[in-house]
Amino acid sequence: MQLFHYHLVTNRVRAVEARYLAKLGFGLVARYGRVEDEHRGYEPGMSWEELDRVGFKLRLSELERGAVNVVVQPGQWEIPRVDHLGVVLDDEAFTDTLVRADALRLRIQEHGARRTFVSTGAGMRLELHPPRDWIAELLEAGADLSLAELHMKSDVPAEKASALAVLLDAPIAGNSVTIGETVVKFVDGGPQGRPELYAELFV
Repeated sequence: MQLFHYHLVTNRVRAVEARYLAKLGFGLVARYGRVEDEHRGYEPGMSWEELDRVGFKLRLSELERGAVNVVVQPGQWEIPRVDHLGVVLDDEAFTDTLVRADALRLRIQEHGARRTFVSTGAGMRLELHPPRDWIAELLEAGADLSLAELHMKSDVPAEKASALAVLLDAPIAGNSVTIGETVVKFVDGGPQGRPELYAELFV
């Protein structure tokens, strides 16, 4: 089991994207959105000024470095909120997690054969994947960078940590849940619903 992805929502997409690119050394995978009624994706090399000139409306920006994939999506919050975490599990753990989710009466959404989303009861969702070649390749790049800790502000840290740990059958200590090699910690003082991104530790 490994956390490899998190999805942020903010009204400061360009500033947040710039932080990952300029300060943290991430690379831009692509920006996805629309020009008029046509879906478009633009890889690195086209500036925001050029995108503005063609009338591009952003849906999300995808960034990547080492074993970490981050998506930034436009939304209403200035401080980025975490919409979901992406976790890869072996086949048995993947099935067991879906069985637990069903027993807990959590909402499960399947998007074709590509992605499975599960509500955590902790204000966010999990994007669950069985073993996939592209994720294996991403994790093998972890020598360059991996996510050691992800901290999120929430209104009820203990409840949210517990909900996440129960769903994944993951170790928990206080308000911290260990997902593979990553410690996910909930800290006090955050909003209801989606938790706020508070801190990241990369190694």
